[in-house]
Amino acid sequence: MTDQIAIRAEGLTKHYGEVEALVDLDLDVRRGEIFGFLGPNGAGKTTMIRTILDEIRPTAGKASILGMDSHQQSVEIRRHIGYVPGDLAMYPNLTGRDTLTYFANLRGGVDWSYIDQLAGRLDADLSKKVGDLSSGNRQKVGLIQAFMNRPDVLIMDEPSSGLDPLVQREFQKMLREVAAEGRAVFLSSHTLSEVQRVADRVGIIRHGRLIAVEAVADLRSKAIRKISVYFDAPVDGAVLEGLPGVRAVTTENDHVTLSFDGQMETLLKVVTQQFHVMDITTQEADLEEIFLTYYRDEEVNV
Repeated sequence: MTDQIAIRAEGLTKHYGEVEALVDLDLDVRRGEIFGFLGPNGAGKTTMIRTILDEIRPTAGKASILGMDSHQQSVEIRRHIGYVPGDLAMYPNLTGRDTLTYFANLRGGVDWSYIDQLAGRLDADLSKKVGDLSSGNRQKVGLIQAFMNRPDVLIMDEPSSGLDPLVQREFQKMLREVAAEGRAVFLSSHTLSEVQRVADRVGIIRHGRLIAVEAVADLRSKAIRKISVYFDAPVDGAVLEGLPGVRAVTTENDHVTLSFDGQMETLLKVVTQQFHVMDITTQEADLEEIFLTYYRDEEVNV
């Protein structure tokens, strides 16, 4: 249903002369989800965000937010979104509270008790001038201004920049709360660990082209993981080599280590039926390996 779509891009294309920053990008981001947008610097992430926000005009294609055309209804759209740009800039002589007052007035007023709650959660000192803050503490002010009007859609470009690990954890909790309330989060990042922790789905962009959109759970299930199986007696690891998804089997007495990208149920059924298993350990798939695999595959196919 279209009313469940928070962000939609259709054939979105942006050229700068001969440089193809975006190429025919189609994407839907649903309400109630955290969508991670992954790619290295220069892949087209920020161009995509600026285009759907009507900060720059597409060469071709169109975009909408909450069913509203990004260009024709850009002013109305801004009433419903929170945005953290990748190049966050604020007036250095204003305090954090002055800065938020400025943004609050642009929005026609906000709930200050909620702002104070956000500042407490992010451990933000709003009494200091922005110019005197570290990059991480300036980022906190930027995050508060994005959250403070309880937007229907949060669009965030590298939002964790400069945040310490404890604050990152609280920020991720805030993102999950937004999604749980049926609102949407579009999280652009090259920090794979962050996306892995919070995103429901991820899109991978390369040279302006969206090369994959998948659920994080599906990506994890496809990824190669390392598995160690401990038996009660020496075994012949060759028995496992013919199983679908099994590769690089090494055997050391009663201990077998293998790489595996198949269904765990199949592997467990074989090893438990044929042998007496004492223990199994698995190293969870990491999105970084998957991400690099996509890029290597694309290099091969180009």
